[in-house]
Amino acid sequence: MPKKILIFSLGYYPEPVGGAEVAIKEITDRINTQDIEFHMVALGYDKNTPRVEKVGNITVHRIGFSKPNVEIPDLKKFPLHYNKHLFLFWAPIKALILHRKYKFDATWAMMAHPCGIPQATFKIFAPKTRSILTLQEGDTPEYIRHLYRPVWPLFKRAFTKADVIQVISRFLEKWARDMGYKGNLVFIPNGASTQASSKFSQEELDELKTKVGKKPEDVLMVTVSRLVNKNAVDDIISALEFLPKNIKLLVVGGGEDEEKLKNMVAELKMNDRVYFTGQVDRTMTAKARAISEIFCRPSRSEGFGNSFASAMVSRLPIIATQEGGIADFLFDEKRDPAKETTGWAVDKDSPKQIADAVKDILAHPEKVQKVTENAYNMVTTKYNWDFIAKDMKEKVLLPKNND
Repeated sequence: MPKKILIFSLGYYPEPVGGAEVAIKEITDRINTQDIEFHMVALGYDKNTPRVEKVGNITVHRIGFSKPNVEIPDLKKFPLHYNKHLFLFWAPIKALILHRKYKFDATWAMMAHPCGIPQATFKIFAPKTRSILTLQEGDTPEYIRHLYRPVWPLFKRAFTKADVIQVISRFLEKWARDMGYKGNLVFIPNGASTQASSKFSQEELDELKTKVGKKPEDVLMVTVSRLVNKNAVDDIISALEFLPKNIKLLVVGGGEDEEKLKNMVAELKMNDRVYFTGQVDRTMTAKARAISEIFCRPSRSEGFGNSFASAMVSRLPIIATQEGGIADFLFDEKRDPAKETTGWAVDKDSPKQIADAVKDILAHPEKVQKVTENAYNMVTTKYNWDFIAKDMKEKVLLPKNND
């Protein structure tokens, strides 16, 4: 009989997903269903999406308000904007109902914010069920503390009552200890998408270049992220002011700051230099990397950032801060002389430094080749999803001492 594990996740495929949801799918798709039977409680915003369905190796049970043909702006409107708040209370109720039927061996919360509270609540009523907490947070601990101040004891309980915490970066490892967790801590990073540019025909790539307005003489920077303040897309836009007009920006992703960023581009009269794709699937993300020369994401905070690793697989030179978990894999020639260089590091909120890094990349192609090769070798060994899924199964989901 397979073990049964219930996952708490704010959202899941086919609706828009981020790095945490990608990690769940990459890991669970690689685990035999004869070993683990996965279920999930997640929000479902779109009425056209089944409330219960099998996605990969997971049976997804969706809760929350929904409406037909949902678009990103709808998430801020009544009643959908209540979903994230009500998830804290709906999710454990739904989980307990499912537990009566399936008798779960463990629960797995994907991120303390926001899934820690549902898991901690579930644990009160099902104390013998093993609790697994994965920390993938990109927001700062200070921001999260402010957000959960009204329910802080319950939020902290998500850490102190967890049976095992898995972290994807040393930054998050420290946060777990600061939150009072004294138990088994397992460091397993996220992996990288290995979708190669070679899978796309030249015709497909040329079509995308035309769509985004890339000319033969242009240099295209790409950033892939949710469009929120922490990912600092505004700093990349500001950096364009210090760069020649043939250097352009491709912004891949959607989010709450999209309109604000578009207004910024209009005010700076850069509509011909910045292209927004909106929310897209992973195939489009890989295609966007394939037509670009530089990857840039100067995050103000970051837990790990799957898109960095994917850019390394694509052999793109990377410009980033070393905030949070980025410091685990982004090593700069000047800032980290003892390590093999894997990218160009800048301070957060420093558009001028971003521009200088772009100029250095364009001026030194031999260095770029060496740095991108270092990054590729690192990510394809250390951040390989096959190895990560194996570690997750053996060290976290089905550890031998828990059989």
